[in-house]
Amino acid sequence: MTNPQSAIRNSQLIRPLVHRLHPYVYGEQPKIKGLIKLNTNENPYPPSPKVLAAVKAAVDGRLRLYPSPTAQVLREKLAKLHRCHADNIIVGNGSDELLALATRCFVEPVLGRDTRPRVSADAPAGRPYQIIQYFTPSYSLYPVLADIHGAAKNAVALKPDFSLPTVAELRGRDWRFDAAMTFVTTPNAPSGRGYSTKELALLCRVQRGVVVLDETYVDFAEENAMRLALKYPHVLVARTFSKAYSLCFQRVGYFVGHRDLIAALHKIRDSYNVNGLGQIAAVATLGDLRYYHANFREIIATREWLSRELTKLGFRVFPSQSNFILVQPPRLAAHEWQHELRKCKVLVRWFNFPEVKKYLRITIGNPVEAKTLVKAARKILMG
Repeated sequence: MTNPQSAIRNSQLIRPLVHRLHPYVYGEQPKIKGLIKLNTNENPYPPSPKVLAAVKAAVDGRLRLYPSPTAQVLREKLAKLHRCHADNIIVGNGSDELLALATRCFVEPVLGRDTRPRVSADAPAGRPYQIIQYFTPSYSLYPVLADIHGAAKNAVALKPDFSLPTVAELRGRDWRFDAAMTFVTTPNAPSGRGYSTKELALLCRVQRGVVVLDETYVDFAEENAMRLALKYPHVLVARTFSKAYSLCFQRVGYFVGHRDLIAALHKIRDSYNVNGLGQIAAVATLGDLRYYHANFREIIATREWLSRELTKLGFRVFPSQSNFILVQPPRLAAHEWQHELRKCKVLVRWFNFPEVKKYLRITIGNPVEAKTLVKAARKILMG
């Protein structure tokens, strides 16, 4: 008897939209020892000893139980920190999960039930409720999320120095003030450029759809825009425990915003979306902020030192308010520098996108790692 599945190719079982997708490209994860990892913006310092002790103490019989489905204790701690209510907060499996949830919650896909596009998924002329909007360059996950959802994308360039265009300047461009959702990375990645709360507020006021201010790196910046999430009903602020608080391994992030938006996001999240050890680690982190604030100061000091040293070597270094810097290296092309630095056992990030392909993004490591990078750069220039 013939198996009916034998006549079906696996490719026919996959949605056409998925066939067309290009996945998010991660930074290199080293498989050999001895490499200095300055390519994925991880914190060079470990979690607080109090956090490590709390996680170790929780490795017991509780592992057989489900964690809090809403991360209630963590939400209450965060609400106290941000002077709001727990109903203004949702916690996710990293802030990336929440960015994906927001895409599903606030944006209608362009595609119909038969998965055949009715309009181009890249066309900014899509209907307002179908548009995901963002500046370029910025977090490269945004277009991936739009493509997965089948939404229309509207990417608008930042100024050459990576500053935000003014509202007046945006009116003369393809910017959509009626877009269903707008992502703003602040400080910007991959440039590290910081934005003032005043200029972000001006943009938020004129947007009619949801605005997500992605503050992944804000702990290294001069100011933050958290108050905008508590002032405007259509604004969400995204934060994470990964970069500043050394918990990449645990994957804990959160949104702050109006309770109506937060309640809608809760409807579509997974039932137990944040692991129990991650919740415990995050709560313990909030109990030892002094430790992390000292680390922020160390990272900022190393950032300023590294910027000065690379400038002396002929690098163009863009001002940064993050835990990384964007640089244009001298003599060789940026991708060649990436290769040469790797031969010196130093990993940095190069993006093959037109807006930034002549630059390298360098994570701020500890002082020893920063000095090793400068030493390697001198060696390459001498060679």
